[in-house]
Amino acid sequence: MFGDLCSANVDFHDDLIRNIKTIRESQDLFDDRSSDPHERAVAIAAEAEERVPTPAAIITRPFDYGTVVGYSFDPSTWQETRFSDARRFGVWHGSLEVETTVYETVFQWQQFLMDSYATEDGVITGERRLFDVRCDALLIDLRGRKTAFPDLVSRKSYAFTQSLGNFLVDQNANGILDQSARYNGVNGAIFQPDRLSNVREKMLLTYRCNPAQDFCSVERATDQVWLQIKPSSLF
Repeated sequence: MFGDLCSANVDFHDDLIRNIKTIRESQDLFDDRSSDPHERAVAIAAEAEERVPTPAAIITRPFDYGTVVGYSFDPSTWQETRFSDARRFGVWHGSLEVETTVYETVFQWQQFLMDSYATEDGVITGERRLFDVRCDALLIDLRGRKTAFPDLVSRKSYAFTQSLGNFLVDQNANGILDQSARYNGVNGAIFQPDRLSNVREKMLLTYRCNPAQDFCSVERATDQVWLQIKPSSLF
């Protein structure tokens, strides 16, 4: 079955857009733990000592999750993605369009908010940083295959696509281009970090969500709404 599904390739040489959490202004993350600057400096140094070293976090960090976190814990419910259960390998995700990254990450953030703040009737703000990342790879082209294989874009289960991801990693595939399940756009799922290079900052976004009211506004400039999304429509 996977052989027929994966029969089309694309020789891809272009940018994929990566959308990650950020803060616009630097913050002291330990100032609520101690008022002593020396103690906060020690805490920062200790956190840095335990951090997994990486030469290019925007590219390599997704590939660290399955081995580093999974070494001590089973993080599948926290860090699983459409093409990985986070037990054997990590997957780097990017998109061809900015809007696609927004809808995908609003969905992910809404999952967290509903787990932690489902009854919160107030605005919760998150900040995002987007990067252009060069991808040069022969990719499996799954675009246009969702009619024949609807589980590719299932919103309820990743079982089929995670099995596909395991199959492709066993075949040493570079990655996939596939239709987004959350937006009418295209995602890239990359299995090999050496296929990615040339990270460049693209833009900053601000998400303002109210879990109880089921809305999320997205700003490109402060207080200037660019997109309005109903998170429940993404599930």
